[in-house]
Amino acid sequence: MTRPPAGYSGTPLARKLGIEEGHRLAVLGAPAHFRALLDLPADTRLDADPPADAEPYDVVVAFAPDREALHERFPRGHALLDPHGGLWIAWPKQSSPLATGMRESDVRSTGLAAGLVDNKICAVDGDWSGLRFVVRVEDRPARRP
Repeated sequence: MTRPPAGYSGTPLARKLGIEEGHRLAVLGAPAHFRALLDLPADTRLDADPPADAEPYDVVVAFAPDREALHERFPRGHALLDPHGGLWIAWPKQSSPLATGMRESDVRSTGLAAGLVDNKICAVDGDWSGLRFVVRVEDRPARRP
């Protein structure tokens, strides 16, 4: 068994992202290697860059390498999200060669302005961090039976 890099939990990425068996996962603007990072549970459906009119997803992961992409992909991801699911926004870490100066605070303020709340952060890989947003509990509709 290989050890995770220093500073990494060793928890599988799919688990960190809250992806469970049977979930629908939408990914927006993902780097080419992202799929290889996931060991998806059984019966998980992954759709890359789905159309705006797609059925809601349990988990949406949107990669925003810069502020322009953040402002384009956040509303897209939010629109695709099931109200009981989680929207992850990934941005380049400051230590990454991909860094553009965007910070966690930029991502958080975008989500809060959209009426969502952040409740989890994780390292996606050595270059990307992710912040999860959810619909406030009091704003969620009742779950379907």
